[in-house]
Parts: sequence; C-alpha cells; structure tokens
Amino acid sequence: MSSESALYRIQFMNNGKNYQLYVRELVQSSLFGFIEIADFVFDGPSTLLVGPSTEKLKTEFSGVNRSFIPLQAVIRINAATEKGAARISELGDNVTAFPFLSGKKP
Repeated sequence: MSSESALYRIQFMNNGKNYQLYVRELVQSSLFGFIEIADFVFDGPSTLLVGPSTEKLKTEFSGVNRSFIPLQAVIRINAATEKGAARISELGDNVTAFPFLSGKKP
C-alpha cells in the first residue's frame, strides 16, 4: 500500500461522544502528546443517503486542514482498505476517559 493511497479510520472521544473519521494522513505530532490528522475523507456528493452525524462532521471540519487529537482521547486507529461513513455516536457505559478522576480522596 503506497503512502498516497493509505486510508486510516480513527476513533476518538470528544465532548462525551465517539467520533469516527477517515483520513489519509495520520502522524505523530511535534506537539507532545498529540497525533495529527489531515486530508479528511467524507462521502462524495454522489452519495444518495447522508446521515445527520456525517453532515455534522462535515460542517465541524469544514475549513480545517489539520486537527490535533490528544493521545488519551484516541480509542482506536485502523489502516482501512475501504472508506466507510464518518459518524458521531454515544460512547456508552464501557468507555471511560483516561485518566479517570473519581473525585474521592484515598
């Protein structure tokens, strides 16, 4: 797989939601503790059905060339062979942000 055709699916937490995006560029950032994503891939205008979460992501990332994601927010990164739908979903009960601070003192 050449670097021009590389496609990555990244899932990360943001504001209590699970974001799933497809990008062509994913590198370790020069900012300590961040990864850098760029070249966002969304469904083209030929797609007949577009979900509301995909439209929300397109709007949120319109005009954005690069985004810096904190390492602790990353849930999963996959090297993908096919593009899927970008989406935002609820995290659910089995995902907790790291580190978890309970507010209780030992």
